[in-house]
Amino acid sequence: MNGNDDDRTAGLWEGVDALCHWLDAHQPVRGREGLLLRVLKLSEEVGEAAQAVIGATGQNPRKGVTHTWQDVEAELCDVALTALVALRTLTPEAPEVFARHLSGVTARSTPPEPAPDGRA
Repeated sequence: MNGNDDDRTAGLWEGVDALCHWLDAHQPVRGREGLLLRVLKLSEEVGEAAQAVIGATGQNPRKGVTHTWQDVEAELCDVALTALVALRTLTPEAPEVFARHLSGVTARSTPPEPAPDGRA
């Protein structure tokens, strides 16, 4: 990661924190139920992403093409942001938790680098 990547990561989590604070200030349901509703919001966002894919591919013959692939991109961003906000709501250590999880998933999902002698 270079300096720009660090800046983007910091900006991402600053944005997530700002969204959490704004949601907390306008949250009609608090406590455990509020947390559960924030996690359930993911289902809504995933549904909107699915709807955008169906619309971008014209899979509903009655409606035809109703979305663009840019709409799908935006919906996927909403899914990612909603997940990060839910994680941040669950723990103030969200950046560290996410970084550890990403590192673990990456480690088990990528092949090991070959050794200098050609062995894995």
